[in-house]
Amino acid sequence: MARILVLEDDKLFNETLEDFLEEEGYQLECALDPYSALDLSYEQVFDLYLFDVNLPYENGFELLDKLRKSGDDTPCIFITSREDKASLKEGFEKGGDDFILKPVDLDELLLRIQAVLRRQVRSQMVQIGTYAFDILSKTLYQNDETVELSIKGGELLLVLLEGQGRLVPLDQIKERLWSSSEEASNGALRVYIAQLKKYFPTHIQNVRGVGYQMSIK
Repeated sequence: MARILVLEDDKLFNETLEDFLEEEGYQLECALDPYSALDLSYEQVFDLYLFDVNLPYENGFELLDKLRKSGDDTPCIFITSREDKASLKEGFEKGGDDFILKPVDLDELLLRIQAVLRRQVRSQMVQIGTYAFDILSKTLYQNDETVELSIKGGELLLVLLEGQGRLVPLDQIKERLWSSSEEASNGALRVYIAQLKKYFPTHIQNVRGVGYQMSIK
């Protein structure tokens, strides 16, 4: 699942965000000030930044501007109580991807996080060895020719790629492959995994009883 860096100087709200997002399956690192967040951004690779705007020492806009100038293009959602157009304009000009206003509705925040992460992955054709996967159409190609892949096989490949090399839990995979009216099947999932392994024999690893992870290298 995606790794998120949360920067929020309100300790109680910081802990609330951490508890909520970890419950949703995300991996969290949390900071109370921009200097700690900056250190964490250099030490680890994140899939998303969640930055408060009004902070001690420097605001969230200034921190993201610093990161962008260093070549860091990690998507960022700002948390702010500012509603004026000048602040919104500044945030987007500094490289922000979205805003959410305080007081934060956690369900809305989750939807915004999912949308930003989805845009990040769907904006590209993913190269995996000699294969290319079109994430929008969920079509697999080799040498510009379409490779046979079932609908659920394509969805499974997308789910694994969205994990960006990290372990994707079985429950999360089943939720994506089967609707609430369908019965998820471990046996069927193994069939789809086997289908993908025909093309990617060394890229997919199984953590028995826990989930799967996929590397594109």
